[in-house]
Amino acid sequence: MLDLALIRPLIQSALKEDIGRGDITSQAIIFPSSCGKAEIVAEEKGILAGVELAKEVFRLISSEKVEFSYSLKDRDILVKGEPILIIKSEALNILKGERTALNFLSRLSGIATLTKKYVDLTHPFKVKILDTRKTTPNLRLLEKHAVKIGGGFNHRFALDDGILIKDNHIKACGGVKEAVARVRRSLSPFKKIEVEAARLSQVEEALAAKADIIMLDNMSMEEIKEAVKLIRESNEGTLIEVSGGVNLASVVEIARTKVDLISVGQLTHSARSLKMSLNLMES
Repeated sequence: MLDLALIRPLIQSALKEDIGRGDITSQAIIFPSSCGKAEIVAEEKGILAGVELAKEVFRLISSEKVEFSYSLKDRDILVKGEPILIIKSEALNILKGERTALNFLSRLSGIATLTKKYVDLTHPFKVKILDTRKTTPNLRLLEKHAVKIGGGFNHRFALDDGILIKDNHIKACGGVKEAVARVRRSLSPFKKIEVEAARLSQVEEALAAKADIIMLDNMSMEEIKEAVKLIRESNEGTLIEVSGGVNLASVVEIARTKVDLISVGQLTHSARSLKMSLNLMES
């Protein structure tokens, strides 16, 4: 569930960006006191995400009370041509909030819809689909919310959210063993340690260092299979994550190797926004 208090500044910033000093076209045409009614309509199938965010757009922009006479909920299935939300407020303010509300809804619903495709494909293999930190600056909270709506799971929100020893950390330390040792000396023993491995030799080093999670990064399918066999034979309790270049065409084959986690940057950096429109109705 989104905390509107946290995201309100994001909405206000987006409204300021879109409206500027005022909607000069609508202000020239529509009387300030005119009441209006509008519906947001889905133009294609998908999974809805961000509807409460869209409502907050119209609440923030309106000086009078806003009424929502109809509303779908996040996770509802979108049907082409059917309404998502019906708004009753000042006509001028509905038009001022139109693009910002649609941008949020379209973007987040696109992420939720793409995530659901990955989740459905991998469901038989009981693997978890994770997002990454490859998000739009300042919109991470919203985009990761959309991933959860689509049935996925969130990886780290920020660098303080978990230990992940990556390639540059390994280079800086001169090897996996030393990187893990430094983390253990500096941080809480209750924190799980994840190590990114790009080669089988690094997988062996991570196992020797007793890493809790090993991320197989940008490996070929043959390397992934070999790495999974090596890890399972060495320590059944070690979690295995696959990352790097995962797409809809490859995710099932990866899931078949019986890894635990698959992280997909595409969920947030390449999801296509869904088509939606806002139409004024007769009051």
